[in-house]
Amino acid sequence: MRLGDKAMVTRVFAAADVADYVALGGAPVPPGIVPEPLLGALFSYLLGVKLPGVGTNYLKQETTFPAPARVGEALTATVEITRLRPDKHLADLETVCRAPDGTVVATGRALVGVSDVGA
Repeated sequence: MRLGDKAMVTRVFAAADVADYVALGGAPVPPGIVPEPLLGALFSYLLGVKLPGVGTNYLKQETTFPAPARVGEALTATVEITRLRPDKHLADLETVCRAPDGTVVATGRALVGVSDVGA
């Protein structure tokens, strides 16, 4: 891992995904809107599978949702390493999710623990 390393994933949430989320106990959302926890799950996926990947210990996530994400849109989530702390086995990452037109629908940062922190 190095400063500036990035990983991204694009996902289209369908109305059925939102219905499944609500059926599992999620709070109802306005029609056509992707629930915020589903957007957060994109970051969880990236951190646990792509960057840093397997063995990542998710310690903290701060996220704001400046605009709604729409069902049926191709949403692209990105994580980028902004700071490495090898002495503590920590990595800070910027987290951003954008709609196809570039609108930011989620933004924040994550702190993860990982044994393979480079300098």
